[in-house]
Amino acid sequence: MKEQFEDYPASQIQDKLQQCLDYEAKYGECMTVTSWKKWCNSYEFRKREWEWRQNIVKTIKYGI
Repeated sequence: MKEQFEDYPASQIQDKLQQCLDYEAKYGECMTVTSWKKWCNSYEFRKREWEWRQNIVKTIKYGI
């Protein structure tokens, strides 16, 4: 398990954002796409999401 947050490469984030925009153009808005767009556009959101996942793992690992 990584100890520090390492952001994804900008090109990978941009590709995911483009997938979201394409999906939204084809099928319309939905909460999942909205959250992915927020993830793509906010470093802090990605970092907090990573921290949240790390804490979930710790909770399961230690049974807290």
